[in-house]
Amino acid sequence: MRAFPSAVLSGVLASLLLTGTAAAGTHQLRPIPTGAAALTANPIYKTGELKSATCPERPVRDGDFKGATNYLNSVLRCLNTGWKRQFAAAKLPFAVAKLRTIRRSGMKTGCRTFPRDAQAIYCSKDKTIVFQLDKNVLTGTSDLFLLEAMAHEYGHHVQQLSGIMTTFDSRRYRTEQDYNAASRRLELQADCLSGAFIGSVWSSLKRPESDFAYLRRIATNSPTHGKAANYSYWLNRGFRAKGPGACNTFAARSRVS
Repeated sequence: MRAFPSAVLSGVLASLLLTGTAAAGTHQLRPIPTGAAALTANPIYKTGELKSATCPERPVRDGDFKGATNYLNSVLRCLNTGWKRQFAAAKLPFAVAKLRTIRRSGMKTGCRTFPRDAQAIYCSKDKTIVFQLDKNVLTGTSDLFLLEAMAHEYGHHVQQLSGIMTTFDSRRYRTEQDYNAASRRLELQADCLSGAFIGSVWSSLKRPESDFAYLRRIATNSPTHGKAANYSYWLNRGFRAKGPGACNTFAARSRVS
């Protein structure tokens, strides 16, 4: 079993305004929310549970880069399908996320050089999740870390498409402390959105509850991602609710430190 600091689950994000994502029926879509409303009263919160779906896991052998890549791509297909329905319910434009896997940090991505202290990052410029499949993460691949980390980064994709990320990026933070406080709400929300997805496909994973309990134990305290106990709280909150309505960390008065 591995223990990863919560900062490993995602890197600092660079965001651009969403363009060119509206599908047929654009005239029926509402504008992407901005400002405080995007954070605390986002229409994505009112879309109910993600539809229960089948998302069987592909087998992965330890040390198998290609097999792990195939596994992550299969999870991504489930994520794109599930969240597309939520955006339709919210009447917001939707665009699929893409995946790129790399073997080491320092590689150039669409946003920046892949950081040394991250396992995966989301780049909003090209809507791509970049996942580092190094020796560390390819050891002990039977646990749910790959799935949860992928779902967490997809949570940032949801935040970008729904206007949450753009609002977060556009705000000015007077101090590092102010930035960290806002970052914790952003990251804990991504944890919750991850949990919501996992809850929606849980029955098809054929996993014991102990595997989900393990996910709740692997984080450590981080000034930008929050306390390990709060990671566990929001991941579990999303898992039990199976929907983004449980994930409004920007309106929460507690559990966001």
